[in-house]
Amino acid sequence: MKILVTCPPMLGMIESFSTVFSQYGCAVTAPDVVQTLTVEELKSLVPKHDGWIIGDDPATREVFTAAKAGRLKAAVKWGIGVDNVDFAACKELDIPIINTPNMFGREVADIAMGYVIALARETFQIDDGVRQGNWPKPRGISLYGKTAALIGYGDIGKQVAARLRVAGMKVIAYDPMAQDAPDMADVQRAQWPNRVEEADFIVVTCSLTPSSEHMVNSAVLNQAKDGVRVINVGRGPVIDEPSLEAALKSGKVYSAALDVFEVEPLPMTSYLRQHPRCIFGSHNASNTADAVERTSLIAIDKLMTFLGVKNE
Repeated sequence: MKILVTCPPMLGMIESFSTVFSQYGCAVTAPDVVQTLTVEELKSLVPKHDGWIIGDDPATREVFTAAKAGRLKAAVKWGIGVDNVDFAACKELDIPIINTPNMFGREVADIAMGYVIALARETFQIDDGVRQGNWPKPRGISLYGKTAALIGYGDIGKQVAARLRVAGMKVIAYDPMAQDAPDMADVQRAQWPNRVEEADFIVVTCSLTPSSEHMVNSAVLNQAKDGVRVINVGRGPVIDEPSLEAALKSGKVYSAALDVFEVEPLPMTSYLRQHPRCIFGSHNASNTADAVERTSLIAIDKLMTFLGVKNE
């Protein structure tokens, strides 16, 4: 059987899984992927394979229809985000598919907390200044006693909240699906965007859905505290980027740390690249060797079960 892998973190360690694939009698296609393949590239590649481990590619109805006309029998979405996958089309086309939930809470939360600290203490500006031969000493802010508006309280959000609380911060969580539980004992709840004006940091950890798209927009940022700091480790379109750009220009938002964007990779023409108090990731918050190995083995296991070469 032929398996297509289009997830960049897994592709970066693909040799580590060659033995596992061989044990199942599978040949692997590992294309060169920066972030995603295009619909046309997928329509050409996917139908030639029995199984597909999907990254953040546009896994649309058009792609799955072409794949079903070829030899595709099953797919697995690598990781937790599913906004790029048309699950309804898979159901109608009778293509078994599943994701790998609850895989990266700790890893993404580590990055989120790193961004909180970097924005609070402006470590990125110090690093840049020292590299240029200067000796800058920006006056940061302490984390203790500060408030974070935390958008999303799933696995990642809970892990972020735990780290913020250790730093002595107050956490207001926004998630209509969150259930009262012991892990919420030190976390306050609110309906978005109530109380956002109390926040020193807005931290996005939620998935992208029709209701979460552009949750952070001009109205919300106008309501926010002057000088608020914004972090996004969820999905790019949760933040309306033109609104964020305007708020950075006016100083309403003091700084931002973004691991994800509305268009990826971030276009060279984006104003965000010019702003001195923006720091960037490359949609890479989950990418540790430990997490990639753990998730990839689960994805392979699920796919082999779908393909009937492994018993549940």
